[in-house]
Amino acid sequence: MLKLEKISKTYSPGTVNEKRVLNGISLDVKNGDFITIIGSNGAGKSTLFNVIAGSAAPSSGKIIFEGRDVTKTPEYIRARSMGRIFQNPLLGTSGNMSLEDNMTICRKKGFKSLKISLNDKLREQFRAELSRLNMGLENRLKDNVELLSGGQRQALTLLMTAMSRPRLVLLDEHTAALDPDNSNRVMDLTLQLREEYSLTMMMVTHNMNHAIKYGNRLLMMDAGDIIFDVSGDEKKNLTMETLMEKFRSIRKDRIADDRLLLA
Repeated sequence: MLKLEKISKTYSPGTVNEKRVLNGISLDVKNGDFITIIGSNGAGKSTLFNVIAGSAAPSSGKIIFEGRDVTKTPEYIRARSMGRIFQNPLLGTSGNMSLEDNMTICRKKGFKSLKISLNDKLREQFRAELSRLNMGLENRLKDNVELLSGGQRQALTLLMTAMSRPRLVLLDEHTAALDPDNSNRVMDLTLQLREEYSLTMMMVTHNMNHAIKYGNRLLMMDAGDIIFDVSGDEKKNLTMETLMEKFRSIRKDRIADDRLLLA
């Protein structure tokens, strides 16, 4: 589905502030993959997502998405087939609009206007979709989204993303700002929607337990490189201890980011 060919990214090239963030990364993502990505702060994880989504252009290399070269394709074009959910629950929805208006906008078929598109049949569909969240949101279609909690907004964002039928979903620490209960609820919904909508997913996380528990493949990044790529039975048998030992054996160093160890 997605092929990265020697992707590099350097900010402020040729200046005293030059910073190389990605070092010639090559990666193949297969249809149906659920890839978890871990790494210390500054490892290049978010930059990797920015390059895939089109919000940042690579300094060199090529991006092939479903057989097409999208290296220079604008972000808004890629967004038709790629969804991205951020750590901040406020970024995925429009707070000053109602739940039903937000959900109308995210529909794949589009709309002529909110007033024309919304009808009782569509509202019933929305209620059915929202009821799966077990948050009572099916009874709050008229409420503005800004009235919802962070966990409710992130769950709504995830549901809306799935409803828009993307081919690839980028989860950028999408549970990091939530309390443990809401984090687990959103992760359960992530798995449910992935299965139902046959979504391919890549998930950046600082939670090593989540990285090990979820997905069929795990990548570890450090200083702009993918230093560890594991899948299959080897991933199933991973523990936090073996993962940290793998990092030390490759980098001859300890993991620098305490958030990874405390998660």
